Amino acid sequence: MIINTGQRTDIPAFYSEWFRNRLLEGFVCVRNPFNPKQVSRYRLDPACVDVIGFCTKNPEPMLPHMDLLRNYGQYWYVTITPYGRDIEPNVPDKHHLLEVFQRLSNTVGRQSIGWRYDPIFISERYTKEYHLKAFRRMAETLCGYTDTVVISFIDLYQKVRRNFPEVREVLREDRIALGKSIIEIARENGLTVRPCAEGDELAVFGADCSGCMTIPMYERAIGEKLIVPKRKPAREACACYLACDIGAYDTCLHLCRYCYANNDPVRVMENRRRHDPASPFLIGTYEEGDVIRDVPQKSWIDPQLDLFRIPGGESL
Repeated sequence: MIINTGQRTDIPAFYSEWFRNRLLEGFVCVRNPFNPKQVSRYRLDPACVDVIGFCTKNPEPMLPHMDLLRNYGQYWYVTITPYGRDIEPNVPDKHHLLEVFQRLSNTVGRQSIGWRYDPIFISERYTKEYHLKAFRRMAETLCGYTDTVVISFIDLYQKVRRNFPEVREVLREDRIALGKSIIEIARENGLTVRPCAEGDELAVFGADCSGCMTIPMYERAIGEKLIVPKRKPAREACACYLACDIGAYDTCLHLCRYCYANNDPVRVMENRRRHDPASPFLIGTYEEGDVIRDVPQKSWIDPQLDLFRIPGGESL
C-alpha cells in the first residue's frame, strides 16, 4: 500500500522527530478531519507499505533519519518557488533549498524525487518575466537531479481568498504564455513538465498532463509493478493516487498565504502547542470516546510481473 504524508501539512519540515518515532514504533494514528473521534491506525511496516509519498518545502530535517527509510519505497516532491517572505514567511532560503534538493536526490535517486514550482500567481512584483527568470535559474540548478517538474496556477479556494485577498486568478492567455515558455526551459534542462489539475491545455506544447503523483510514477520510483485498488480522485480534475495521509490540517508552520491546508494561523499555533513528538498522533493523543480502527494493509506489489527490471537486476 501507499502512505502519504503531504496533503495536509509538511511533516519533514516541522515534524521529523515525530515521524522518526513513528517509524521506530511501527505505527501511526490519524484522526478523521471530518469526524475526529474516528481514528485510523496504520502499521508502518515495509512488508505492507510499498511506498511513502512526501511533499515538502524543506526536507532537510529528515535527512539525518534517512536510514530509517531505507527499506521503504519513497517518492519525494520538494516545492521550491520564487516567492519571498511576503508570501512564504517561514520557508528557508531558496538557494539553500536547491542545495538540499541535490543532497536528497543523491540519496534517493532522481527517479524518486520531483520538483514542484507551484502555485503560480502573477502580481505587480511576481510578473511573468520574474517567473521565467526564476524558473530558468532553478531548472539549471536542478538539471540532472530530477526529470520531473510540476506546475499549477493558483486555485482561489475560500480559505485562499480569506488569507490572501489581493491574489487574482491567472488568465488563460497568461497560463498559456507562461506554460509554453516554462515547458521550453524545462526541456532544455532534461525536465518534463507535469501540470497539476490543469486539464490538458498545455499538452500541445509538450507537457505530460497525466497527473503528478500517479501509480506509474510510484512504480518507476520503486522498480516494481503495483496492483492497486480503485479510488476516487481527490478532486475531479486530479488524476493522482492520493490516500492514507497521516498528516493533520492547520499544522503547517510555513504559513504560506496561498495555503489550502491551513484555515487559520491562530489555530496552527494552538495545534503546534498540542504536538508531542512521542505521541502516536501528530496533534494531541488518545481521547475518551475514540473509535480506533486498524486499517487492513497489504503489499500491492505484483509478485508475478516486474516491468522495470533488466537482466542483471538493475532497475530502469
